[in-house]
Amino acid sequence: MQRSTRPIALITGANRGLGETLAGFLAASGYDLLLNARGEQALNAVANRLDHFGGRVRAIGGDVGDAAVRAALIAAAGAMGGLDLLINNASELGVSPLPPLADYPLNDLMRIYDINVFAPLGLIQAALPLLRESHGLVVNISSDAAAGGYAGWGGYGSSKAALDLISKTLANEISADGVGVVSVDPGDMRTAMHQQAFPGEDISDRPLPDVTLPFWAWLFGQSVLAVSGRRYAAQASAWEAAREAL
Repeated sequence: MQRSTRPIALITGANRGLGETLAGFLAASGYDLLLNARGEQALNAVANRLDHFGGRVRAIGGDVGDAAVRAALIAAAGAMGGLDLLINNASELGVSPLPPLADYPLNDLMRIYDINVFAPLGLIQAALPLLRESHGLVVNISSDAAAGGYAGWGGYGSSKAALDLISKTLANEISADGVGVVSVDPGDMRTAMHQQAFPGEDISDRPLPDVTLPFWAWLFGQSVLAVSGRRYAAQASAWEAAREAL
């Protein structure tokens, strides 16, 4: 398969929530897409809905924590012609209701780190040859829980804090290759994972993920190295002016 004139984006966790919203936004913006998620039926439905934008959309189901799945994603990106944008959106919340760290089952905590830390890093490592060719951008999805120290959020939050530091370190290490890395806190949203964090509670007051679209439109219009090494808050009132170093 030869590369088209369209940029190519890989999005994990693309079957619902923020990942689905980003897939729709990028398809409408002229990207070819490679989509991944564990929920394969829902993932294929998303891919089918995006066909009408005219770009290529390929869906590869599977757990991004599996090295074989990551290898398949990068092979597919290479077959499509390269990779301009990698969005590590797939995340694992962990045990629900959220337990205190003093009682956190360590096997569940290891699963959180597998998906939220090791899988994104592994995917970045595998994608770097393609990203170097395109001078591409990596977006790692973080959370305010990475810095909040909220009771019950220690498992998920600490994994996102680790991802933030990985993002900053990688940005410093690979800037000479023309590859950018940013970390983005999308803010509270009305998603299935957010509902999982608050079982039985009404979360209808949270906005839908499309509230973040103005931020993404801005971010993807910037020079890769101008934004690299930064941590952004997509629902902040002034995300560009108020951005902070990772």
